[in-house]
Amino acid sequence: MLTMPVFLELVEIKTKLASLFPFLLGTLFSAYYFSSFDGWNTLLFFVAMIIFDMATTAINNTMDYVKAKNTEYRDGENILGRAGISVEKATRLIVTMVMVAAAMGIVLTYRTNSLLLVIGAICFLIGILYTFGPFPISRMPLGEVLSGLTMGFGIFFIAVFINVPGNELMTLVIDWPAFRLEGHLLNVLIVFLNALPLVFTIANIMLANNTCDFETDVSNHRYTLVYYIGKPLALKLYGLLFCYSRLFKKILKLSKLIRIKQRHLRLQLRILF
Repeated sequence: MLTMPVFLELVEIKTKLASLFPFLLGTLFSAYYFSSFDGWNTLLFFVAMIIFDMATTAINNTMDYVKAKNTEYRDGENILGRAGISVEKATRLIVTMVMVAAAMGIVLTYRTNSLLLVIGAICFLIGILYTFGPFPISRMPLGEVLSGLTMGFGIFFIAVFINVPGNELMTLVIDWPAFRLEGHLLNVLIVFLNALPLVFTIANIMLANNTCDFETDVSNHRYTLVYYIGKPLALKLYGLLFCYSRLFKKILKLSKLIRIKQRHLRLQLRILF
């Protein structure tokens, strides 16, 4: 029986902080840097993001159960085996969550710009293919990179995109059959640079998870980045990414302080002259 505690374990609700963090920072960055905030768009994106994140986690657990070679893991560790959830029931739940998230994404696209549909479709595709299909991303050495980019940058960027006017960031103009992409290159670059610490952090979360699950992953023929570089190098990479994240935060903080001082100096000069 799929009770609420079982459902929450199936979607690993405790891991949703990894999505919540870039969402919150992106929303706050939009309010701080662009002085722009849209409550309804933010609420719609938050709900759609959480639902889709839960769906991708459920896909991950379902595919791990289906493809498991280690019977001890399949029947004793995986939530489907322990709770007696059928693959059919899990699949119906996943399809429902994906459809609800997609519907909310379409509403959000209607409220913002067609570009969001393109960005959302790419994120959906990566999220589903992360553990689904003949060659899932999670079983390849690309998991850390793609999860870091889609969650660390993708969520942060969308959180900003839905809150600011189109001319402040990017917009897709369709004049059938022609189309053009317009935007503010400097603002896009600023958003990307501010998202980089999150990219490194999310990638590190996935790297830590794959390092801890290394033996179980190998027994289930799941060959992540850790398999190819080894545990010792994976631990060094973890420390390096953490240092890069801290370094970028300090650089961004320093650049903001310099910009504030420059504005203050210009203001003083105007008053004097």
